[in-house]
Amino acid sequence: MMKTRKQLAAALVVLAMLLPMVIQAEEKADVWLPSLITNSPQEGFELAIKLSRMGVKSTQSSKEVLFRERAKYSQDGEALTHASEVIAVNFQTVAAANDYWK
Repeated sequence: MMKTRKQLAAALVVLAMLLPMVIQAEEKADVWLPSLITNSPQEGFELAIKLSRMGVKSTQSSKEVLFRERAKYSQDGEALTHASEVIAVNFQTVAAANDYWK
């Protein structure tokens, strides 16, 4: 169990970093992310959220634990801020892949 918020933040960053490896490990039939290219910044932001959620889902395969822990961190302002930071990092990645929609 995480002892500090800093450890939770570090774990979220690690999850974001592990996501590409998880995607590569998936079989071709299970591809849910065919491209980082989106039509607009809003679609890019929605993709960043999905990347973040899939990272957590891929790491915590127990739905029971996932939903139990979500109830805890959804009431914790610092945990939500850290989750937003992970989304922001993923959004930066999507934006770069889309040449910042230029």
